Amino acid sequence: MPANLNLKYLVVIIISILISLVIHEFMHAYAGYKLGDSTAKIEGRLSLNPLNHIDPMMTIALPIVTILLFGAPILAAKPVPFDPRNVKYDEFGAAIIAAAGPLSNLALAIVAALVANAVGVAHPGLGSVLSVFIALNVALFVFNLLPIPPLDGSRVLYAFAPEPLQRFMVQIEPIGLFIIFGLVLAGGLGGILVNLNHFVLNLLP
Repeated sequence: MPANLNLKYLVVIIISILISLVIHEFMHAYAGYKLGDSTAKIEGRLSLNPLNHIDPMMTIALPIVTILLFGAPILAAKPVPFDPRNVKYDEFGAAIIAAAGPLSNLALAIVAALVANAVGVAHPGLGSVLSVFIALNVALFVFNLLPIPPLDGSRVLYAFAPEPLQRFMVQIEPIGLFIIFGLVLAGGLGGILVNLNHFVLNLLP
């Protein structure tokens, strides 16, 4: 549990989650729309309204609990729907849609890091807020690119995987989140995520 975990810290985390996840989900929807599928737009997901994307348990409660337990957030929003029959480039189009979300989080982290460097020590309060925002977006980027269904990384892998692996990924997708939580609770995945987060953070400007 972080030593500075207080009400102000939690408010910053929640606001950062809302901003980051809304943009993440919007980019999924936008990529799908640009690739020829209107499903997300019809269902109201091509929107920057947080209420269209958040799930109270998975988006708000879960990351708070995992921060308390592991010191890093694990969270999810409502999946953005798309009809693969309408998407250009078939499986590769689906991979582009999947990658758009995590890449938006990486872009947000880079922009926030540039702003933090520009601000310097002149505004330590803003610097602290940006540090939380950066860490959260890096965590979203890393976590969502894990190649475990139903995470975004699995859809990217699926486009390049041989057919036997594709069939296996389809079979485990309904229990994918349970597999992820089990690996985290077992201690293995949590350590990998922390190390990957630190690696990406060290690459930021």
